Amino acid sequence: MKTYCLEVRGDFACFTRPEMKVERVSYDVITPSAARAVFDAILWKPAIRWRVTRIEVLAPIRWINLRRNELGGVVSERNVRAAMKNGKGHLSVYIEDDRQQRAGLFLRDVRYRLHTHFELLDKSEGPEKYAEMFQRRARNGQCFSRPYLGCREFSADFRLVEPGLSSPAPIAETRDLGWMLYDLDYRDPALPTPRFFQARMENGVIAVPDWHSGGGRG
Repeated sequence: MKTYCLEVRGDFACFTRPEMKVERVSYDVITPSAARAVFDAILWKPAIRWRVTRIEVLAPIRWINLRRNELGGVVSERNVRAAMKNGKGHLSVYIEDDRQQRAGLFLRDVRYRLHTHFELLDKSEGPEKYAEMFQRRARNGQCFSRPYLGCREFSADFRLVEPGLSSPAPIAETRDLGWMLYDLDYRDPALPTPRFFQARMENGVIAVPDWHSGGGRG
């Protein structure tokens, strides 16, 4: 199975721990779901699904405390349904009325090397055209939406790592990362279920277990 590799970097990142209800606190490193989202931003098609297999941490893990403005709520589901039914409706959010200032513990100056492959969900198609599309887009820096590192305001730069291209070694650090969000399980589209895995970084490398072999659990 062919694997693909991207090097991504950014000034700030926040891969929010779900157990933190009020203030945002990031995991120590990028999660598989956030890594998968980077590949989706470059090439997303209904016929494929990206699977992250390996994460390499290329820069020391550094932290920063920030306070920033966030919205306290979202547009109500009832208003959205009414607008869809009637063709118009009240979908505005007034920032001045719903602004909240919150503290967060974020990562800074991050750099990762992400390894993935994709699964074909539509078996009637061949993988070659999707492989060519992804590699062409990644080489040219093209994307459907700007990749980001956990939060949309933390944009990411990326480059395709190809054979013979020089790249730094992972950091020489080993640590247990505890239970980490793997991704959402969409077997029931109406009720996506989060799955977690026991993450460990060995000399800067996190081996992501196979999704289909029970590597993650709810």
